[in-house]
Amino acid sequence: MKISFIQPSRNNLKYLKWAYNAIRKNQEGHEVEICVADDASTDGTWDWCQEMMEKDPHFKAILNDTGERLGHTILYDRLINEVATHDIAMIYHADMYLCPGALDAIEQEIKPRTIVSLTRIEPPLHPDGPEKILKDFGVEPEEFKEEALLEFIDSRVPNNDITEGIFAPWAFYREDFQKIGGHDPLYAPQSKEDSDIFNRFLLDGVEFVQTWYGCVYHMTCRGSRRNTVDKAKNIYEDSPEWLAQNMRSTRNFIRKWGHFVKHDALMKPIVPNKYDVEFRVFNSNLNLLTLLEPWCSRIYVDNPSLVEPYIQQEQPNTQIDLYNRINIEGVKSELNFRVEGKTFNQQDFGIIQQLSEIIQDSGQIGKFKLGNLEISIQGMTEYQNELINL
Repeated sequence: MKISFIQPSRNNLKYLKWAYNAIRKNQEGHEVEICVADDASTDGTWDWCQEMMEKDPHFKAILNDTGERLGHTILYDRLINEVATHDIAMIYHADMYLCPGALDAIEQEIKPRTIVSLTRIEPPLHPDGPEKILKDFGVEPEEFKEEALLEFIDSRVPNNDITEGIFAPWAFYREDFQKIGGHDPLYAPQSKEDSDIFNRFLLDGVEFVQTWYGCVYHMTCRGSRRNTVDKAKNIYEDSPEWLAQNMRSTRNFIRKWGHFVKHDALMKPIVPNKYDVEFRVFNSNLNLLTLLEPWCSRIYVDNPSLVEPYIQQEQPNTQIDLYNRINIEGVKSELNFRVEGKTFNQQDFGIIQQLSEIIQDSGQIGKFKLGNLEISIQGMTEYQNELINL
């Protein structure tokens, strides 16, 4: 099999070297092209990349020399579209060790219109889950227990053959990736871009396979979220930069899809229907506008003086034009919600967070009330398939 590994990197050279050595050690009979994007690093990453391009004909690299982070949301796509040459590619993190037999497992399952994820073995830095193996073989390359990991890989008997989750590292045909337009830059530089593209793959009919016969050891979150060379205090706390961006990306995900990220226990995406929802808010205030705006297609507030301050505050956090969402006259939605600011409570907000499922399950045309929300449904046109292609 010929496969291109896709690895953006920012100030994590230690992990990048560790990952590179494991790939070359355990690629076995496969032809692996390693494609790295240096995202304005200051730790010598580009010097190393230049050195490796001279030594290794199957190592390719590009440099973001702007001095500002572009993020993997952008650089994944640049590497896939501009650098990779093989039909099959794999989104891969710098803090991953490729285990023996992993590429054989991918080759067995990969085909057009199918994405194959390897099973992650992780130290206990995050809660356990049925889609991964929680076992500690070290949290830094210098303390990595490689021999113990290899003994574990040799002796383990997988509980499953394949399941349907999708997460990094995930291998795919570049043609399938390009068909839907790749990652949405709405989430740049990072966070939720993976959940977004997974939703779109699912809606486009792509199948997901997690193979339990192919593994990586994943130290987790060293790209930026817990990278101590790049603003994180330690490997146990998320960096303030990542937390702020995650909040922005979460609000943008809700704007686009109408709900939080959803998936089953084994990480297969769940995509509720997307509807054209309109909120009309009375006795409004800035806090209520901030809370509700992402959850609808359009929002109308009875206090027009709120609109400009809110847009000035929020527009830098999204590529979506907020002027097309707030107090737009002449546009009517099939689903209308009347929100009374004086009585709006946490129960009402809980209803709003489940709107897609409530509407999908009710199937009712007409007027009714849930909590303090007055709801008028004149139709239930679905729009989620319009989100597949960028």
